[in-house]
Amino acid sequence: MSAPENPFEALNDAAKETWQRFLDTYEPLRPELYRYCRHLTRSPWDAEDLAQDRLARAFVTLAQWHQSPPSSPRAWIFRIASNLWIDRVRARRETSLPEREQQRAAPEPQATREAAGTLISLLSRQERAAVVLKDAFELTLEEIAEVLVTTTGAVKAALHRGRAKLAVDEMPAPVRIPTPAVVNAFVDAFNARDLDRLISLLVDDAALEVVGATDEYGKDAVRDGPMKGMLFGTRRVVDPMARQFLDLEAHDQMLPESPRAELRIHRGEPVVVLWYQHKDGEFVRAFIQLEVDGDRIVRVKNHFYGPEVLREVCAELGVPCRTNGYRYWRRGEPSH
Repeated sequence: MSAPENPFEALNDAAKETWQRFLDTYEPLRPELYRYCRHLTRSPWDAEDLAQDRLARAFVTLAQWHQSPPSSPRAWIFRIASNLWIDRVRARRETSLPEREQQRAAPEPQATREAAGTLISLLSRQERAAVVLKDAFELTLEEIAEVLVTTTGAVKAALHRGRAKLAVDEMPAPVRIPTPAVVNAFVDAFNARDLDRLISLLVDDAALEVVGATDEYGKDAVRDGPMKGMLFGTRRVVDPMARQFLDLEAHDQMLPESPRAELRIHRGEPVVVLWYQHKDGEFVRAFIQLEVDGDRIVRVKNHFYGPEVLREVCAELGVPCRTNGYRYWRRGEPSH
Protein backbone atom coordinates (compact mmCIF):
# COMPACT_ATOMS: atom_id res chain seq x y z
CA MET A 1 0.00 0.00 0.00
CA SER A 2 1.50 3.29 -1.07
CA ALA A 3 1.89 6.14 1.39
CA PRO A 4 -0.85 8.79 1.22
CA GLU A 5 0.00 11.80 -0.90
CA ASN A 6 0.90 14.90 1.08
CA PRO A 7 -1.52 17.67 -0.02
CA PHE A 8 0.93 20.35 1.12
CA GLU A 9 3.53 19.21 -1.43
CA ALA A 10 1.16 19.90 -4.32
CA LEU A 11 0.14 23.20 -2.76
CA ASN A 12 3.79 24.16 -2.29
CA ASP A 13 4.60 23.38 -5.93
CA ALA A 14 1.59 25.35 -7.18
CA ALA A 15 2.46 28.34 -4.98
CA LYS A 16 6.07 28.36 -6.22
CA GLU A 17 5.00 28.21 -9.85
CA THR A 18 2.50 31.05 -9.44
CA TRP A 19 4.99 33.19 -7.49
CA GLN A 20 7.63 32.72 -10.18
CA ARG A 21 5.15 33.69 -12.92
CA PHE A 22 4.28 36.79 -10.90
CA LEU A 23 7.97 37.74 -10.64
CA ASP A 24 8.44 37.16 -14.38
CA THR A 25 5.72 39.75 -15.02
CA TYR A 26 6.74 42.38 -12.46
CA GLU A 27 10.52 42.01 -12.58
CA PRO A 28 10.92 44.76 -15.24
CA LEU A 29 9.50 47.21 -12.68
CA ARG A 30 11.99 46.27 -9.96
CA PRO A 31 14.55 49.04 -10.65
CA GLU A 32 11.86 51.74 -10.50
CA LEU A 33 10.29 50.14 -7.44
CA TYR A 34 13.62 50.18 -5.61
CA ARG A 35 14.27 53.79 -6.63
CA TYR A 36 10.85 54.86 -5.35
CA CYS A 37 11.32 53.00 -2.05
CA ARG A 38 14.80 54.51 -1.79
CA HIS A 39 13.40 58.04 -1.98
CA LEU A 40 10.79 57.22 0.66
CA THR A 41 13.04 55.51 3.18
CA ARG A 42 16.37 57.35 2.60
CA SER A 43 18.26 54.10 3.23
CA PRO A 44 19.37 51.41 0.75
CA TRP A 45 18.72 48.62 3.26
CA ASP A 46 15.25 49.90 4.17
CA ALA A 47 14.47 50.46 0.50
CA GLU A 48 15.31 46.84 -0.33
CA ASP A 49 13.21 45.60 2.60
CA LEU A 50 10.27 47.75 1.53
CA ALA A 51 10.57 46.60 -2.09
CA GLN A 52 10.65 42.93 -1.06
CA ASP A 53 7.70 43.35 1.29
CA ARG A 54 5.80 45.21 -1.38
CA LEU A 55 6.24 42.36 -3.86
CA ALA A 56 4.91 39.86 -1.34
CA ARG A 57 1.99 42.17 -0.49
CA ALA A 58 1.21 42.71 -4.17
CA PHE A 59 1.23 38.95 -4.82
CA VAL A 60 -1.29 38.31 -2.05
CA THR A 61 -3.40 41.30 -3.09
CA LEU A 62 -3.51 40.15 -6.70
CA ALA A 63 -4.50 36.62 -5.62
CA GLN A 64 -7.48 38.10 -3.75
CA TRP A 65 -8.37 40.59 -6.50
CA HIS A 66 -12.05 40.43 -7.56
CA GLN A 67 -11.89 43.27 -10.08
CA SER A 68 -10.24 43.64 -13.46
CA PRO A 69 -6.42 43.47 -13.34
CA PRO A 70 -4.73 46.81 -12.52
CA SER A 71 -4.79 49.05 -15.60
CA SER A 72 -1.44 50.60 -14.68
CA PRO A 73 0.89 48.06 -13.00
CA ARG A 74 3.41 50.86 -12.37
CA ALA A 75 0.94 53.07 -10.49
CA TRP A 76 -0.48 50.05 -8.66
CA ILE A 77 2.92 48.87 -7.48
CA PHE A 78 3.75 52.41 -6.27
CA ARG A 79 0.43 52.59 -4.43
CA ILE A 80 1.08 49.41 -2.47
CA ALA A 81 4.62 50.55 -1.66
CA SER A 82 3.26 53.91 -0.45
CA ASN A 83 0.61 52.30 1.74
CA LEU A 84 3.08 49.83 3.23
CA TRP A 85 5.60 52.59 3.96
CA ILE A 86 2.92 54.81 5.55
CA ASP A 87 1.82 51.89 7.73
CA ARG A 88 5.42 51.39 8.89
CA VAL A 89 5.87 55.07 9.74
CA ARG A 90 2.58 55.12 11.63
CA ALA A 91 3.51 52.01 13.62
CA ARG A 92 6.94 53.42 14.44
CA ARG A 93 5.40 56.65 15.68
CA GLU A 94 3.09 54.72 17.98
CA THR A 95 5.95 52.84 19.62
CA SER A 96 8.81 55.33 19.69
CA LEU A 97 9.86 58.91 18.99
CA PRO A 98 8.07 61.06 16.44
CA GLU A 99 9.52 60.68 12.94
CA ARG A 100 11.19 64.09 12.90
CA GLU A 101 12.85 63.47 16.27
CA GLN A 102 14.05 60.09 15.03
CA GLN A 103 15.61 61.72 12.00
CA ARG A 104 17.48 64.19 14.20
CA ALA A 105 18.59 61.42 16.56
CA ALA A 106 19.85 59.10 13.81
CA PRO A 107 20.79 61.17 10.76
CA GLU A 108 22.19 59.62 7.60
CA PRO A 109 25.50 61.00 6.32
CA GLN A 110 24.67 60.38 2.69
CA ALA A 111 21.59 62.60 2.91
CA THR A 112 23.50 65.82 2.29
CA ARG A 113 24.78 64.32 -0.97
CA GLU A 114 21.45 62.92 -2.18
CA ALA A 115 19.26 65.68 -3.49
CA ALA A 116 15.89 63.97 -3.18
CA GLY A 117 16.87 62.00 -0.08
CA THR A 118 17.94 65.09 1.83
CA LEU A 119 14.97 67.21 0.91
CA ILE A 120 12.39 64.50 1.33
CA SER A 121 13.39 63.97 4.96
CA LEU A 122 11.82 67.35 5.81
CA LEU A 123 8.38 66.46 4.49
CA SER A 124 5.30 64.70 5.81
CA ARG A 125 4.37 61.27 4.45
CA GLN A 126 1.90 62.59 1.87
CA GLU A 127 4.16 65.46 0.82
CA ARG A 128 7.13 63.16 0.50
CA ALA A 129 5.33 60.66 -1.74
CA ALA A 130 3.78 63.42 -3.88
CA VAL A 131 7.09 65.23 -4.47
CA VAL A 132 8.95 62.01 -5.30
CA LEU A 133 6.28 60.78 -7.70
CA LYS A 134 6.11 64.14 -9.47
CA ASP A 135 9.74 65.24 -9.57
CA ALA A 136 11.61 61.92 -9.66
CA PHE A 137 9.17 59.80 -11.69
CA GLU A 138 7.29 62.53 -13.58
CA LEU A 139 3.84 61.08 -12.93
CA THR A 140 0.86 63.26 -13.79
CA LEU A 141 -1.32 64.73 -11.07
CA GLU A 142 -3.99 62.19 -11.95
CA GLU A 143 -1.54 59.27 -11.65
CA ILE A 144 -0.25 60.55 -8.31
CA ALA A 145 -3.82 60.86 -7.05
CA GLU A 146 -4.40 57.23 -8.07
CA VAL A 147 -1.26 56.07 -6.26
CA LEU A 148 -2.07 58.01 -3.08
CA VAL A 149 -5.83 57.31 -3.28
CA THR A 150 -6.71 61.00 -3.09
CA THR A 151 -7.81 63.88 -5.31
CA THR A 152 -5.76 65.94 -7.71
CA GLY A 153 -6.54 68.98 -5.56
CA ALA A 154 -5.02 67.28 -2.53
CA VAL A 155 -1.97 66.34 -4.62
CA LYS A 156 -1.51 69.96 -5.72
CA ALA A 157 -1.72 71.12 -2.11
CA ALA A 158 0.80 68.48 -0.96
CA LEU A 159 3.19 69.48 -3.74
CA HIS A 160 2.86 73.16 -2.84
CA ARG A 161 3.50 72.53 0.86
CA GLY A 162 6.31 70.08 0.16
CA ARG A 163 8.19 72.29 -2.25
CA ALA A 164 7.91 75.21 0.17
CA LYS A 165 9.80 73.19 2.79
CA LEU A 166 12.64 72.08 0.56
CA ALA A 167 15.68 73.67 2.15
CA VAL A 168 18.78 71.60 2.80
CA ASP A 169 20.27 71.79 6.30
CA GLU A 170 23.76 70.46 6.99
CA MET A 171 23.40 67.17 8.83
CA PRO A 172 25.89 65.97 11.46
CA ALA A 173 28.07 62.93 10.95
CA PRO A 174 26.59 59.59 12.03
CA VAL A 175 27.33 58.08 15.40
CA ARG A 176 29.38 54.96 14.86
CA ILE A 177 27.88 51.89 16.50
CA PRO A 178 30.51 49.73 18.26
CA THR A 179 31.08 46.39 16.56
CA PRO A 180 30.06 43.51 18.85
CA ALA A 181 32.75 40.87 19.37
CA VAL A 182 30.45 38.20 17.97
CA VAL A 183 30.46 39.97 14.59
CA ASN A 184 34.26 39.76 14.43
CA ALA A 185 34.00 36.11 15.48
CA PHE A 186 31.53 35.50 12.63
CA VAL A 187 33.94 36.99 10.10
CA ASP A 188 36.83 34.89 11.44
CA ALA A 189 34.81 31.66 11.35
CA PHE A 190 33.50 32.45 7.86
CA ASN A 191 37.00 32.96 6.48
CA ALA A 192 38.13 29.73 8.16
CA ARG A 193 35.24 27.90 6.39
CA ASP A 194 34.35 26.56 9.84
CA LEU A 195 30.65 25.76 9.60
CA ASP A 196 30.47 24.33 13.12
CA ARG A 197 31.97 27.48 14.62
CA LEU A 198 29.62 29.70 12.63
CA ILE A 199 26.58 27.80 13.87
CA SER A 200 27.84 27.94 17.46
CA LEU A 201 27.59 31.75 17.29
CA LEU A 202 23.83 31.59 16.70
CA VAL A 203 20.98 31.33 19.18
CA ASP A 204 19.01 28.08 18.90
CA ASP A 205 16.08 29.68 17.06
CA ALA A 206 18.21 31.94 14.85
CA ALA A 207 16.93 32.96 11.43
CA LEU A 208 18.85 33.24 8.17
CA GLU A 209 17.32 35.17 5.29
CA VAL A 210 18.66 35.32 1.77
CA VAL A 211 16.71 38.38 0.69
CA GLY A 212 14.37 37.55 -2.16
CA ALA A 213 15.17 33.84 -2.06
CA THR A 214 14.61 32.00 1.22
CA ASP A 215 14.11 32.13 5.00
CA GLU A 216 15.23 29.41 7.40
CA TYR A 217 14.73 29.16 11.15
CA GLY A 218 16.66 27.15 13.72
CA LYS A 219 20.29 26.08 13.80
CA ASP A 220 19.81 22.80 11.91
CA ALA A 221 17.89 24.37 9.02
CA VAL A 222 20.31 27.29 8.82
CA ARG A 223 23.34 24.99 8.87
CA ASP A 224 22.15 22.54 6.22
CA GLY A 225 20.67 25.17 3.93
CA PRO A 226 21.67 28.78 3.30
CA MET A 227 24.74 28.92 5.58
CA LYS A 228 26.36 26.02 3.76
CA GLY A 229 25.37 27.66 0.49
CA MET A 230 26.99 30.94 1.49
CA LEU A 231 30.26 29.16 2.26
CA PHE A 232 30.42 26.63 -0.56
CA GLY A 233 27.74 27.61 -3.10
CA THR A 234 30.26 28.73 -5.69
CA ARG A 235 31.03 25.07 -6.36
CA ARG A 236 27.51 24.61 -7.67
CA VAL A 237 27.79 27.67 -9.87
CA VAL A 238 30.45 25.96 -12.01
CA ASP A 239 28.63 22.59 -12.04
CA PRO A 240 27.40 21.95 -15.62
CA MET A 241 24.31 20.16 -14.29
CA ALA A 242 23.26 23.21 -12.25
CA ARG A 243 23.25 25.34 -15.38
CA GLN A 244 20.15 23.52 -16.58
CA PHE A 245 18.08 25.27 -13.93
CA LEU A 246 20.01 28.18 -12.43
CA ASP A 247 20.15 31.72 -13.79
CA LEU A 248 23.92 31.81 -14.07
CA GLU A 249 24.61 34.18 -16.95
CA ALA A 250 26.05 36.75 -14.53
CA HIS A 251 28.37 34.15 -12.97
CA ASP A 252 30.36 32.94 -15.98
CA GLN A 253 33.62 34.42 -14.71
CA MET A 254 33.20 33.27 -11.10
CA LEU A 255 35.63 30.71 -9.71
CA PRO A 256 34.59 27.81 -7.42
CA GLU A 257 36.36 29.32 -4.41
CA SER A 258 34.51 30.28 -1.23
CA PRO A 259 33.99 34.02 -0.76
CA ARG A 260 36.12 36.09 1.62
CA ALA A 261 34.37 37.98 4.41
CA GLU A 262 35.50 41.46 5.43
CA LEU A 263 34.06 43.74 8.10
CA ARG A 264 33.28 47.28 6.92
CA ILE A 265 31.46 50.22 8.49
CA HIS A 266 28.56 51.51 6.39
CA ARG A 267 26.71 54.59 7.62
CA GLY A 268 28.02 54.05 11.12
CA GLU A 269 27.03 50.38 11.36
CA PRO A 270 29.06 47.19 10.82
CA VAL A 271 28.32 45.19 7.68
CA VAL A 272 30.02 42.02 6.42
CA VAL A 273 31.24 42.36 2.83
CA LEU A 274 31.63 39.18 0.78
CA TRP A 275 34.34 39.16 -1.89
CA TYR A 276 34.17 36.55 -4.69
CA GLN A 277 37.05 35.36 -6.84
CA HIS A 278 36.73 35.73 -10.63
CA LYS A 279 39.00 35.00 -13.55
CA ASP A 280 39.65 38.74 -13.82
CA GLY A 281 39.94 39.61 -10.14
CA GLU A 282 38.01 39.89 -6.88
CA PHE A 283 34.59 41.55 -6.66
CA VAL A 284 31.93 42.13 -4.00
CA ARG A 285 28.75 40.21 -4.78
CA ALA A 286 26.95 40.16 -1.41
CA PHE A 287 26.56 41.79 1.99
CA ILE A 288 25.57 40.27 5.31
CA GLN A 289 23.81 42.14 8.10
CA LEU A 290 23.88 40.53 11.54
CA GLU A 291 21.32 41.12 14.28
CA VAL A 292 22.94 40.53 17.65
CA ASP A 293 21.52 39.93 21.11
CA GLY A 294 24.28 39.95 23.73
CA ASP A 295 27.02 37.59 22.62
CA ARG A 296 24.92 35.62 20.13
CA ILE A 297 23.53 36.23 16.64
CA VAL A 298 19.76 36.04 16.29
CA ARG A 299 19.42 36.82 12.58
CA VAL A 300 21.67 36.63 9.53
CA LYS A 301 20.49 38.65 6.54
CA ASN A 302 22.28 37.94 3.28
CA HIS A 303 21.92 40.44 0.42
CA PHE A 304 23.00 38.41 -2.61
CA TYR A 305 20.09 39.20 -4.91
CA GLY A 306 19.00 42.78 -5.57
CA PRO A 307 21.25 44.65 -8.02
CA GLU A 308 20.17 48.13 -6.95
CA VAL A 309 21.08 47.88 -3.27
CA LEU A 310 24.34 46.07 -4.10
CA ARG A 311 25.43 48.76 -6.53
CA GLU A 312 24.53 51.60 -4.18
CA VAL A 313 26.25 50.21 -1.09
CA CYS A 314 29.33 49.21 -3.09
CA ALA A 315 29.54 52.73 -4.50
CA GLU A 316 29.30 54.23 -1.02
CA LEU A 317 32.02 51.90 0.26
CA GLY A 318 34.18 52.41 -2.85
CA VAL A 319 34.51 48.70 -3.67
CA PRO A 320 34.21 46.93 -7.06
CA CYS A 321 30.90 45.19 -7.54
CA ARG A 322 29.20 42.54 -9.64
CA THR A 323 25.53 41.74 -9.22
CA ASN A 324 23.54 38.52 -9.32
CA GLY A 325 20.15 39.50 -10.68
CA TYR A 326 16.92 39.00 -8.75
CA ARG A 327 16.65 35.22 -8.68
CA TYR A 328 18.53 31.93 -8.76
CA TRP A 329 16.30 30.13 -11.28
CA ARG A 330 16.01 30.73 -14.99
CA ARG A 331 13.00 32.65 -16.26
CA GLY A 332 10.25 30.19 -17.08
CA GLU A 333 12.01 27.34 -15.23
CA PRO A 334 10.82 25.85 -11.91
CA SER A 335 13.09 26.45 -8.93
CA HIS A 336 15.06 23.56 -7.48
